[in-house]
Order: sequence, then structure tokens, then C-alpha cells
Amino acid sequence: MRRWLTLALLAAGPVLVVGVFFVLPVSGMVARGFWADGAFDPGGVLQVLTRPRVVRVAWFTVWSAGAATVISVLLGLPAAFVLHRLALPGRKIIRAALLVPFVLPTVVVGVAFRLLLGEAGPLGFLGLDGTPVAIVAGLVFFNLAVVIRAVGAAWESLDVRPAEAAAALGASPSQVWWTVTLPALRPAIVSAASIVFLFCATAFGIVLTLGGVRYATVETEIYLLTTTLFDLQAAAALSVLQLVVVVALLGLAARLRAVPDPTADRSSSRPRRIRRGDGPALVATALVLGLVAAPIVTLVLGSFRTEAGWSLGNYRALSGVGSNDALLVPVTEALLTSVRTAVDATWMALIMGLAVAVLVTRRSQSRPERRVRGLLDGFFMLPLGVSAVTLGFGFLITLDRPPVDLRDSALLVPIAQALVALPLVVRTLVPVLAGIDDRQRQAAASLGASPWRALLTVDLPVVWKPLLAASGFAFAASLGEFGATSFLARDDNPTVPIVIFRLIGHPGELNFGMALAASVVLAGTTAIVMLAVERLRVPSVGAF
Repeated sequence: MRRWLTLALLAAGPVLVVGVFFVLPVSGMVARGFWADGAFDPGGVLQVLTRPRVVRVAWFTVWSAGAATVISVLLGLPAAFVLHRLALPGRKIIRAALLVPFVLPTVVVGVAFRLLLGEAGPLGFLGLDGTPVAIVAGLVFFNLAVVIRAVGAAWESLDVRPAEAAAALGASPSQVWWTVTLPALRPAIVSAASIVFLFCATAFGIVLTLGGVRYATVETEIYLLTTTLFDLQAAAALSVLQLVVVVALLGLAARLRAVPDPTADRSSSRPRRIRRGDGPALVATALVLGLVAAPIVTLVLGSFRTEAGWSLGNYRALSGVGSNDALLVPVTEALLTSVRTAVDATWMALIMGLAVAVLVTRRSQSRPERRVRGLLDGFFMLPLGVSAVTLGFGFLITLDRPPVDLRDSALLVPIAQALVALPLVVRTLVPVLAGIDDRQRQAAASLGASPWRALLTVDLPVVWKPLLAASGFAFAASLGEFGATSFLARDDNPTVPIVIFRLIGHPGELNFGMALAASVVLAGTTAIVMLAVERLRVPSVGAF
């Protein structure tokens, strides 16, 4: 009874926060669709799902997400091998560089690919601008890091002795791969693929920027239905469909997630020297680097190009509001707003994430208790895949009356961004806390240490680096969040992703040049944060 009471007390705070700021807005958004004109109308929601456009949108979502997932896995596997198993010079810097796209603002990725594939871009001759291929390429660019980090972390923890034994018995390298290595990596691969599919299916800024109205996914369709058509019933139907898929994928990822044991002997997993047979993997890694570098290099070069030639004019213009008063505030002011908002979102996500991680990693003494902790883990991961658009619009229609009237609160946007970053914080901290031997805490308690003293002496020395890494992830994710913020940010207090989207939506070469310069500034800030995270060298960063 004492254990259940303690569990309930520990869970009460996080459950209340997620309940008020996640479950309530999402359920409020869904309820608006089911209760049309005050009457319960589930048939209307079901009818929405049979609309020809909704069917096309759902199919395009599945098709584009599936194609991007397959390509990400095929390109990510050899890159994971090269960057986590081979003694490649500069591999830490390369790993950090490949991690940057994952936390880049999606609208920045969209702008970079438009510049790369546009008529005047380096690959404009391919005619891919505004096509599904461009969208899939953007999704692959964004999600390659998930496969590389998740599979690479599992690959580093593999014991090389079974593979060496198979080779000693005459197995060829391909036979060793198919019979020894791949079965050991399969859980990590399937888990990474399910998370990539989830991210691709719920992508917002990339699809909105590259596909517009013609190529819409469920996520962008919810946005169009709520902001343009105000068809809440249709938006609710798509939100329910998306929520069902998200829950199923999160459940699959949780069952198949492979977390390396931090206490295991890693002497056998040290990087080895490059051999002659590693050529194909090195070529594939070079292809990945090219795919990641091309849009970013094009974006940086484009930001220095003005009507007068090469100059810093676009960057100097960031202190203004663009041509024809495209903005209400300068980009520099929006950057300060983004940083302040990201700082607030980071400390919120850290406090919540640490509490959740401690809650779900404590040893269970019975099957019901283990099941409850597993359910809580899944509950707190729901914000990972639920539409940020649904969350943002739900904030507007539910948090508008006492006692939670936050429409005019400066914390509204940070709270939404903290919920988006929360799963990344939890997934960074959970593997580390789960790897601490509970006997150490028991030994501290037997010597008279209180639970708080045991936490400080046993857990804190192990978890401080992952806490810093989680802070970097939360800050970068909050800095570039676009979906929920597009609903909640006020016109006179926008963040940089909102400003970039407005600039590319206004005609004029100066506005587009300012959008490129602002994108480079935002991408550079994110890259600096990710380089700092990589220097911490936290294996759990790959445990998405």
C-alpha cells in the first residue's frame, strides 16, 4: 500500500500537468468536431473520412512517410556503422553535423530545399520543385539522424565476439551480417523505423513549405481545415485518425526499443580501423553527407546573394521589417523572443522530464506495478506524435476561461513548446536512470541516507551529463517549433520560424533574402547547441 501511495504521489504532478496542458486541449479540439452545433454527431466525423480529398490526403501521408522511412533506414544503416564502429577521423564532428537536421526548424528545411530545387537553384534542372519527391527528400534529410543515432547506439553496445566466432568458422562478411549482426540490431532498426514513420507522418513545416495545398498530409490538412476553412469536424476526424496511429506506433516502438546497458563492458565495442571491405559503407556515408550538406550550403550561399551581388545586405536587413512592411517587428527582436521562449520551455521540459524519468524507471516489485509504470511511460510520450497543430488550436479553444485562462499569458507558447520537447527529454534520461543498479540506492539507504541524499549521491553523478544533453535537445527543439507556435504566437511577438514563414509568403527579393538570412542564423544557433551535446558524448541521446 505504501508503494502504491508513493507511486500515486509521484505521478500526480506530471499527470496533472500533462492532463491540463495536453489531454484537455487535444480532447477539446476533438470534442468540437464530435459535438457539432451542440449535438453529438459521430456519423459526421465518419463521413469526413470518406471524402475523396481526405482519402487522398491520408494515402499521400502513408505513401510519403513510408517512402521516407525506407530511404532513411537504407541510408542510415551504413552511416551508423561507419560513424559508430569505425575509427574514422573527425567522426564526432560528423555525428554532430548529421544531428543538426533533426532539430532544425522544419520551416528552415523547407526553405533550404526550395532554394536547392527551385528554378534558379543548383538542382533546378531536375524539375523537382513542388513535387512529392521534394517532400520525401526533405523528410529523409530531417530524419536520417534518428536512424543513425538510434541504430548506432545499439551497434556500439554489441559484443563483437559472436561475429568474430562466426567469421572464424568460415562465414563470409555477408553471412555474418545476415545471421549475427542484423538479428541483434533488428529491435533497434524497427524501433527507429517506427519513430521515423511517426515523425514523417506528423511533419508540418516541411510539407507546408514544399507541398502547399496541392500535396497535403494529415498534419497540414488539419492546419488548413482549422485556419482557412474552420471545418472543426473534419479536423477532429483527422486528429482522431492521427491519434490512433500515433498510439499504435508508440506502443510498437516501446516494445521493440533496444536500450544499451550502460554498465556493460564496452571494451569489445571500441571502433576498429577501416578495412578494404568497408568501401560501400563509406560511399553510402559520403552520399548521406552530401544529402545533408547540399541544402545547408545552398541556404548559406543564397543568404549572401542580393540584387547588388554578394554582400551582407540580407543580414543587415534583419534589423528592419522587410519590404512593404512584411513584418510587424524586426527579425532581431523575434530572435530574442525565440531565445527567451526556448529558455522557458527548456526548464519546464527538464523539470517534467526528470520527474517522469524517475517515476518510470524505479524498480517495480509486482507485475501490476510494472504495468502501471509502463502505461505512464506511454502516456507521457503521447506529445511526441500528436499533431502540434491540434495541440496549438486546442490551447486556443480550451485554455480561454478560468481557472486556466492563459490566452494573454506569456507562458502559453513556452508551455506548448515544453510539451513538444518533453518526450525527447524523457527518452534521453530514461535509459540512463534505468541503467543504474538499484542495489547502489539500497546500499545508500542501508547506510542511513534519505531518499533525497541517495538521489544526490547515486543518481546525480550519473545523470548530470544526460541532463545537459536533454537541455540542449529541448532548447533546440523549442527554438525551431513551428506547428503549435503558429497558432499561439501573437503578431506583435512572433518567434523566428513564424517570421521566416511570413517573409517567404510575401513577394519581394528582399523579403526572401531576409528569410534565408534568418534561417541561417537559426540553423547556426541550433548547430552550436548540437555540437555541445555531441561533446558530452551521451549514449542515451540515440534512444529515441
